[in-house]
Amino acid sequence: MEEAKEAGSSLECLMTSFNNRIAQLQQLLIARNMYPASNISDLTAIDAALKGMELQVHKIKDRLREERQAIPKAQKLIKASLRQQKILKDISACVPAYLPEMMTSRNQIAQNCVPSVPQQCQDYQSIESLKLEEPAAPKEKKGRASAPLWYITADELTSLPQYMKGRLTLDKVNAAINDMAAYADANAQLIAAPRKKLNESTLERALELREIATSEVIKGKHFFLETDIKGPTLKFDTTGKGIMTVLRHLGRITEDRIGHHRVIILLRPR
Repeated sequence: MEEAKEAGSSLECLMTSFNNRIAQLQQLLIARNMYPASNISDLTAIDAALKGMELQVHKIKDRLREERQAIPKAQKLIKASLRQQKILKDISACVPAYLPEMMTSRNQIAQNCVPSVPQQCQDYQSIESLKLEEPAAPKEKKGRASAPLWYITADELTSLPQYMKGRLTLDKVNAAINDMAAYADANAQLIAAPRKKLNESTLERALELREIATSEVIKGKHFFLETDIKGPTLKFDTTGKGIMTVLRHLGRITEDRIGHHRVIILLRPR
């Protein structure tokens, strides 16, 4: 009984399949009659266009997948950029606004003090007499560093009594430190300059500076003279005197008198 049921079921499936196949063949016949052979070229063009569109869709999907995979890397890069931005802001807050101009002003002052080409001397015998009396120049170490730039901090300026700091700002005081270093650098270059690069006027000043540099108080230190104070920031006026007082109090400079000169010596902060 069960075998008869299974056989009947298989026969029904076969008949159903046969009927479906006949229906498909009928549809194909109808389509063939509806679209004559002359329209096959149009259908081929449509098929090629569809295939081209499918290829573009696949490329777009691949591109989207690559972009999605790159998102975590971009997020890490953004985080690193934000951290770097914060670091640069912190550094910028501590760097004085006048610092970029410091090297230019120091170089200009130094170049003005030491001539690049020696000038001809009209009275050769007078120069020779000066050379005979020339004291030995202090020995300079090779690659001697430039004058130090020991800037003051906002806390140091705040710690001063109001009567001493007056209206002085941190930028103005530290800009004056730039000027002082420039004066000291110019003097150091003039002291160490070869004799053949000195003309009559600079030779006399070089001899004077070398004599000061050999004194026990000055030896091995950076210094400048009161007469060197000519700006651009530090000037011999009320503001300049106030800056000098502040820097003496904070241990950045000290003063001594050598001969008829008032000498200012740069000091390491305490």
